[in-house]
Amino acid sequence: MKKNIINTPDKDFSSVNVQDRKDLNIKSGDTVKVWVKIKEKNAKGKERIRLQAFEGLVLSRKHGNESGATMTVRKVSSGVGVERIFPVFSPIIDKIEITKKGNVRRSKLYFIREKVNREIRRQMRKAKQVALSSLSGIAEELRITNEAKKVEEEAQKKEEKKEEVSVEEPKGEEEVVGKEEEVVKDEEIKKD
Repeated sequence: MKKNIINTPDKDFSSVNVQDRKDLNIKSGDTVKVWVKIKEKNAKGKERIRLQAFEGLVLSRKHGNESGATMTVRKVSSGVGVERIFPVFSPIIDKIEITKKGNVRRSKLYFIREKVNREIRRQMRKAKQVALSSLSGIAEELRITNEAKKVEEEAQKKEEKKEEVSVEEPKGEEEVVGKEEEVVKDEEIKKD
């Protein structure tokens, strides 16, 4: 007779309480907060584990409640959609919190990707286009120095124009005097 060697429950082989994760009954459409363990090394070389939350909408749930079950979670961060696939029974996941239960008619919500894109396109049509950009520190300094040079050049041009105008004024008077003499000569000719 063969004896079944693996008679022990799943929780003995995993550091995760499998039954608790099965009882969560996560479905697509739910909003969940997944706490992920991240290993970091500090400057001295000591390893430290911190928890990082990833909160988003469950787009799909695959492979049921078997050991390789996964869920795809999507969130929008700084206007960019981010999706992560989490193994449900992974020891890397510290805990899973369900913040909202969704009532959806689909098992896979992949259409939400396009739906969000369509909404963004609609908003972009309504928005006005403005040419704004941020510059690096070096580029900003160059822009300021170029503007200062332009202002100095404009000031020099104004000064040169003033000098030219002051020099031209006497010339203008001599021309007028010359014209008066011509007018006087014309009158003398007419008198003769």
